[in-house]
Amino acid sequence: MSHRRRFILAGAAALLLTATACSGLGRSTVGMLTFRGHDSPVELSYSNTLVTGCHKIAIPKGATHVENNTLVDVVLYRTEDCRNTDRADGIYVATTLSNVTAPESLPWRSFSVIH
Repeated sequence: MSHRRRFILAGAAALLLTATACSGLGRSTVGMLTFRGHDSPVELSYSNTLVTGCHKIAIPKGATHVENNTLVDVVLYRTEDCRNTDRADGIYVATTLSNVTAPESLPWRSFSVIH
């Protein structure tokens, strides 16, 4: 194997190790994720949310409106623990978009960040 090829392989391995090590850091979202309940003037906003884990939406009856003004995509769930159910799958909301639940559907109770 030539010295150049070894150098390239060593560089690629170092880059891969660096990327893997950084992915475990406590990174957070940039921007605001805003929720509102059905017919409620009160909004609840999240900023700098960790990109890992499940996050409960702290609106007592759940959220029916969302605005994703972050730089990441999110998935909204009807359960408090980010699980899909037989009645409802997760709803994907891309960055800088919004969504509103259908009148007959359940409200959103939690969300996770796509990273």
